[in-house]
Amino acid sequence: MRITEKPFTAMTVTEPEPGVGLVTLNRPERLNAINPDMLMDFEALFTALAQDDAIRVLVLTGAGRGFCSGADLNEAMANRNSEAFADPEHFLRLAQERYAGLILGLRAIPQPVIAAVNGAAAGAGLCLTLASDVRFASPAATFIASFINIGLSGGELGTTYLLPRLIGLARAAEILYTGRKVAAEEAERMGLVNRIVPPEALLETALVCARQMTAKSPAGIRLTKRALDRNIDAPSLAAAIDFENRNQSLMVFSGEFFELIKAFARIPER
Repeated sequence: MRITEKPFTAMTVTEPEPGVGLVTLNRPERLNAINPDMLMDFEALFTALAQDDAIRVLVLTGAGRGFCSGADLNEAMANRNSEAFADPEHFLRLAQERYAGLILGLRAIPQPVIAAVNGAAAGAGLCLTLASDVRFASPAATFIASFINIGLSGGELGTTYLLPRLIGLARAAEILYTGRKVAAEEAERMGLVNRIVPPEALLETALVCARQMTAKSPAGIRLTKRALDRNIDAPSLAAAIDFENRNQSLMVFSGEFFELIKAFARIPER
């Protein structure tokens, strides 16, 4: 079953163009806060994307005026007497690890992810943007590592891994320790987002980028994502290059290489 044919409760999934999946978080009345239904939607989405070769790039955005305001704290309060809050072990297994699975799942799918951040990206919403491959933002976008503001540590859902790699350790430390709001212009200056675009052009900008990706070799795009994920922690330059060498050797024999280099090499056909 294609991902566009699957039923989702808290998000909509469409294919606006061939090869491009558009995921819109769809709880605008709660600024697209993540609740158990959305968790299950994400889990089903990741499983489907791992098997849907027709979707080659994923665009992630939010309905209404927010991107994602993080975990739905109203639901957390309402369920504070549930099994998940019985003790630390239950919480780790039933809540914390499931939410963290959003970030691991987003990185594990073979498709590059483009975040079109249309409003507030707070808490887990910030983490979804950090785990994306490319980030475009409207001027209304804001980014908040809100965990420290609600009595938690700033290290949540991969923030202490992903954020320093994007903007450097000093900037990341200040943002995580203070829990302050980062406006779109500052986020662009520090490299947290690739570019700010007018709100009416946000989705189209993401789709233009997606088109550029879908025009490339499917295997080349998948292996590039895999190399970026692996080599950011490579123990040495030699190890990183060794992995790249493997990928390039596979791609040379993929059937497209010699066809695509004709225009560059100006080699006449025989």
